[in-house]
Amino acid sequence: MGTLHRLINAEAVLSPVNQATIVPKISAPVKRFLAQRGDHVRQGQLLAVLENGDLVAATQESKEQYAQAQASFENTKAAVMPDDLTKAKSDVASAQSALEAAKRLYQNREQLFKEGALAQKLVDDARVALVQAQSQYDTANQHLNTLQNIGATTQLQSAQAQVQAAKAHYESISAQSSYAEVRSPIAGVVADRGVNLGDMANGGSALFSIVDISRVIAKANIPAQDAASLRVGKPATIKSEAGEFQGKVTVVSPAVDANTTTVQVWVEAANPQEKLKLGTTVQISIDAGAVPDAVIVPVSALLASDDGGEKVMVAAADSTAQERKVEVGVRDGENVQILSGVKAGEQVITSGALGLDDKAKIEVTKPGDDKKE
Repeated sequence: MGTLHRLINAEAVLSPVNQATIVPKISAPVKRFLAQRGDHVRQGQLLAVLENGDLVAATQESKEQYAQAQASFENTKAAVMPDDLTKAKSDVASAQSALEAAKRLYQNREQLFKEGALAQKLVDDARVALVQAQSQYDTANQHLNTLQNIGATTQLQSAQAQVQAAKAHYESISAQSSYAEVRSPIAGVVADRGVNLGDMANGGSALFSIVDISRVIAKANIPAQDAASLRVGKPATIKSEAGEFQGKVTVVSPAVDANTTTVQVWVEAANPQEKLKLGTTVQISIDAGAVPDAVIVPVSALLASDDGGEKVMVAAADSTAQERKVEVGVRDGENVQILSGVKAGEQVITSGALGLDDKAKIEVTKPGDDKKE
């Protein structure tokens, strides 16, 4: 009896932990390159400069238009009395004067009528004139209020909208002009450069490919029954010609590939001195956990049975070899777990078992004895 560690081994292909394909946001010829294939670059480092003379000119023009819109807005804001507002105020003043004159005329005629010095008709005519003057004054005053409260606001809003539109256009052109500078979004190595100096860099086509190989990911397809015991964070080892690298499981896919009945598992590890090369095939070994109180036999005791399974030969107390079909569990180096077929304490034959028949008479010897097995 003992404790075994469940190790899951598989072939994997190395991928970068992070990569970026840089596509230019504008279409323009390449003016200058500042990085070549194989160069190590920093995040934000300038990699290339595209021709942008036309965009610089357009940016300057847009900047002037923005300044002009701002000046126009300030003039509108500072305007004391536009022409239509002046006329409206004049109309109100005239209507008010006419209303006051009509009131005095009506009051005088009404007094004279009471004194018997004036006919009723003239009083009625004065009353009509007063009503008309009042109506004209109300109309002129309402028009003035409309211009003051709505017209001026509308003009300011219109001028302000022009400023915002000019600002947005200026910022858009400025942004396009800045796109002529191509920078790396990540730190890494230039894996590929899509065009040459002077070629047209088109939006939608890759200009650079940057890979971060300070860490690598080994991607393996593991049988579903083995992957069932795996969890993110489990320790793992990546083995290659460059050596062994310690890592851990970072991804266990929740889906099983229907065609291969496998689950994709990722193991991430540091890549000091960039010894591990992307795209190469490596071996991974994942520690899926300890199996305590396991019945253990040496791997050398396992034999292939006639039905395609596995068996061991047990050295029985009556000096016979007994064939036992076994169900194998976890394998850990030179030891293997036996789930059924052998009990703890029984002796299994690890040397000389091949070719023995069931119930065959045997004699167990010790190293150095002259007797034959």
